[in-house]
Amino acid sequence: MTQAASRAASPEEVPILDLSVLPQPGGIAALAAQLRQACVTTGFFYVKNHGIAEELVQRTFETTRRYFDLPEERRLAYRIDERFRRGFMPQGINQHPGYAPDLKESYEVGLDLPLTDPDVVAGLPLHGPNRWPADFPELQEVVEAYFAAAQALGMRLLRPIAASVGMPEDFFYPYTTKPMVQMRLFHYPPQPPVSESQFGVAPHTDYGLVTLLLQDPIGGLELRKRDGEWIAAPYVPGTLVVNIGDLFQRWTNDIYVSNFHRVVNRTGRERFSIPMFFNLDYRTVVECLPTCCSAQNPPRHAPTTCGDYLVSRFKTVQKLKVEAA
Repeated sequence: MTQAASRAASPEEVPILDLSVLPQPGGIAALAAQLRQACVTTGFFYVKNHGIAEELVQRTFETTRRYFDLPEERRLAYRIDERFRRGFMPQGINQHPGYAPDLKESYEVGLDLPLTDPDVVAGLPLHGPNRWPADFPELQEVVEAYFAAAQALGMRLLRPIAASVGMPEDFFYPYTTKPMVQMRLFHYPPQPPVSESQFGVAPHTDYGLVTLLLQDPIGGLELRKRDGEWIAAPYVPGTLVVNIGDLFQRWTNDIYVSNFHRVVNRTGRERFSIPMFFNLDYRTVVECLPTCCSAQNPPRHAPTTCGDYLVSRFKTVQKLKVEAA
């Protein structure tokens, strides 16, 4: 059985937020109100005027395409390591419960830390150096530039995100000393007709705070509304797609929704996308915010830490050993 194509989301379902208002008087408050409305309905929105140069976006996609054009044996020389989660991840490693393995491959990078960093020495999961193919140096040059620009965007979004739940605008900044920021270059080869059990990425929720997604004109991202309908979040030039993750839903006591989404490539062509999973420091305590609970609506989730939660979730979908601290 194949999946029928989904209709495009309306501007009310997945709005476009204009970040150019941020430095203006009242800009953060206005943006926070729009962000809140999106997060209590679908958990998805676009951002424009985000500060990432279009030339860098195009260079990153072109370099990503050239990298995945390399023979697989060359890419496997930098296969993802189990400790740091950096490097090439071949197709078949990611598998969500109840579905066939995802029809994608990726290259993963994160906050680049030297082997002498105290947390790396201590073996803190997901902390370590990036790995770069020596025979394709352009990948490091371009991807590091895009990583820095996308991370800066994530930092800019922290103020309206905090304001949207009634917290001080700088609430999250103390937890960004060594943020668990991960980024993946995704390549979706042409795939067979979409089935009920196998997708580019099977239906899932993201695990962390927010995801910043750069998608190519092929599109393919679909999300599930609260009423169960699947709708498409098509490519919109000059924008990134942002969605909140499970940890932020826990922070808000389920007021915000970390929504199920999937990737369906019906085009018969290659698809590329670059998500950045923007999270806070490993030891950041995640518990219900005081503005999101009351005597009538007590906290619904036990406190956890950002890192422990992410590690536990990775173990459920990837055929890698991720050691706990």
